[in-house]
Amino acid sequence: MKKILFLIVVVLAGIGLGGGAALATLMVLGPRPAQAAKAPAAEESVETTFVPVDKLLAPLVSADDGRLTGYVQFQFNLEVPRDKSSEVTQRLPLLLHAINMRTFKTPMAAGKDGLLPGLEQFRQVVEASAAEAFGAGVVRKVAITQATPA
Repeated sequence: MKKILFLIVVVLAGIGLGGGAALATLMVLGPRPAQAAKAPAAEESVETTFVPVDKLLAPLVSADDGRLTGYVQFQFNLEVPRDKSSEVTQRLPLLLHAINMRTFKTPMAAGKDGLLPGLEQFRQVVEASAAEAFGAGVVRKVAITQATPA
């Protein structure tokens, strides 16, 4: 009986000492609180607007074998700074061209039968194409509003 009681006391003492050492180490070497002076300045708030892009027909390519499984029609909006919206609207044909050059080699087919579009892949294609057509940082977000099998 003395051996079992001695082992229980040793285990409890070990847990207490180990926990205390861990707490002391965390207090001495742990993460420092964030300092307001070193925080980066908040990004200027820029007034934005959405530029609509109507009815873009894109091929659905399977990721398995690269075959064409169908077509999908997308409608989406581009969030851009208000002062750049007219420039973006005028250059939409360059964006559509850049998207067309990427979609045939980007596997976007999802689902068991390959007839559903992968919206995340399409959004990535549009973001990369927008950087090519308008320059980096002009398009802040891409909002896909509709995806319809064609």
